[in-house]
Amino acid sequence: MTAEAAAAAVHTGRVTALAAELIRHDTRNPPGGEQPVVEPLVAALRDLGAAIEVFEPVPGRPSVLGHVGSGAGPTLLVNGHIDVVPVVEADWAVPPFGGQVRDGLLYGRGACDMKGGIAAALEGLRACRDAGVVPPATIAFHFVADEETGGRLGTEALVGSGLVKADAAVVPEPSELAVGVAERGVLMAEITVRGRAAHGSDPGVGRSAVADAARIVSALHLADFGGHVHPLLGSPTCNVGTIAGGTAANIVAAECRLRVDRRVLPGQTRAGALAQITRLIDAVGAFDYDTTVLAFAEGSELDVEHPFVAEFRGAAGHAPVRGLKLGTDARFLRNRLGIPAVVYGPGSARVAHTADEYVPVAELVAAARTFARLYATFRG
Repeated sequence: MTAEAAAAAVHTGRVTALAAELIRHDTRNPPGGEQPVVEPLVAALRDLGAAIEVFEPVPGRPSVLGHVGSGAGPTLLVNGHIDVVPVVEADWAVPPFGGQVRDGLLYGRGACDMKGGIAAALEGLRACRDAGVVPPATIAFHFVADEETGGRLGTEALVGSGLVKADAAVVPEPSELAVGVAERGVLMAEITVRGRAAHGSDPGVGRSAVADAARIVSALHLADFGGHVHPLLGSPTCNVGTIAGGTAANIVAAECRLRVDRRVLPGQTRAGALAQITRLIDAVGAFDYDTTVLAFAEGSELDVEHPFVAEFRGAAGHAPVRGLKLGTDARFLRNRLGIPAVVYGPGSARVAHTADEYVPVAELVAAARTFARLYATFRG
């Protein structure tokens, strides 16, 4: 019953206070700057007796690493990002960096994405300590920079440095306390459509890049890419998010630019995703255009039958298994290092990145209890 003793030692006020403190440190990315939250994280890790390292691939973009345990046995990694997306303060009814609790909800930028999850992961280990439970594995914490803009200066840099070694991992992104084992990837691209300028009084003399772009938008937005339907992730999607073109109403547009968000399934490559976009465009007309890839992040998944999934679900009260339409840093762990990784945390992706972002205090507590049970029992 050591796992339940550890879970019972989770302290509601303590986990809420830590999450609120982390929220109050502004770590918006862009522009990027995680330094303000380093001190409270180091203090929390030091309280747990962790060996601590600050990893800073470029000045001002630190990740905080901590290890608790002898290092002789297996290692369980908790990977959580400490940057948050920007805010438009006028849209908020509460201070975005206030860390206020109202009616059982903790509000603030990063409340669910994902400073609440980080606080729950740390509280799980504090609960083990208070219950006198010594985890059989080393518990590693990687609190990383730069996830919100792709992870190049955070988890990807850590993976490239050789500092990431673990037998299993948890990424406490908001999952509504479900166990995420699969996630879609994304291709962000800009499509430049070229036409031929002419006087607006005689548009047939020219060729409108705006009109051609409109046909391309119709071909791509909500397109059916066919093929495999993933049992947890469904079908790939495409969203045309922005469009800009032309110079004046009385000039036939010579150029128009589109930006698209193309979500891909695990296993699909950058080249394959781009080729599908090209095929859809070419199928509806002969256009003068080119495509520039702005970013690509691969999808990833962990076999639902993997033993770590069953072990984690046991710690989480047999929580359901789910696929995530968004992407997380779990992809680096799964795809590049072969580390079995699940995504599990308090809060919902539906309120992440929104005004008045919040996390239910009850979910902070439930997540911390799951972490306490997992730490008490994980043996690799």
